[in-house]
Amino acid sequence: MSGEDHVVRPRQVLCVLGSGLAPEVVHNVVAEVGGRGFSVDPEYAHPAHDPRMDAAFRACLANATFTDTDWEAVSAHDSVAYVLSPPMTPATSFDLSQRMLAVTATLLRSGATAVKSESSGLTHGRDRWLRLADDAAAAPGPVTLADALYHAWVKRPISTGALLFSCGMHLLAAPDVEVAAGSPAEPNLLDDRVALIDGLASYLLTERRAREIQDGEGFRLAPGTPRWVLRKRPCHRYDDDDFFFNPQGYWRLTPAESPCLAE
Repeated sequence: MSGEDHVVRPRQVLCVLGSGLAPEVVHNVVAEVGGRGFSVDPEYAHPAHDPRMDAAFRACLANATFTDTDWEAVSAHDSVAYVLSPPMTPATSFDLSQRMLAVTATLLRSGATAVKSESSGLTHGRDRWLRLADDAAAAPGPVTLADALYHAWVKRPISTGALLFSCGMHLLAAPDVEVAAGSPAEPNLLDDRVALIDGLASYLLTERRAREIQDGEGFRLAPGTPRWVLRKRPCHRYDDDDFFFNPQGYWRLTPAESPCLAE
């Protein structure tokens, strides 16, 4: 048996809230839009209000796109369902992630009131979910599709204090990205670091050359911008059976003139 047989494959898992949402509606959407291999988990379905959901959604960057109406929907929900994709391989990750985004939008248009990703710890307000799903469906090519899926499923930035990092690139068959947080005295620090994470993530998702990156190579967002050194790291933050675990690890970006951080 090869080593790959022991790797837990990533999968998309959604938490879906509803108010008066019939279970058969969820099952029908999942079967018709998700298709083969998509399922509703019967074990963790709650046909009642779950008081933990307000805190759970707040931990998923909800404040970035939630409106008052979105928060009211979380507070008023009377059912919880969990939707699962099939386990992913690198060859199927884009297709399954796009289909799960279509499932999300169809559920929201069929009576669901809020949705969050259990696989990356990210949520969006209803309007944002629908816009991302429409962008993915209308994408004229792989670069535009990658951008829509990245913003739908990848949470960033997450902070450890010393590092800022992403979570969710495993859903698109690529390593996550982490970068030294830098000094709080730097102007526009957070925006610059997020742009750097996004820039490398876009490269990883859209450029064939990204598969050949070697440890120690350099990266710049654009000619004339600061040079960063790439170091490959395993996914040490999560156990390999955690929904957040990325079997492809991380690319860490460190300023070229600085020593690499140990953590």
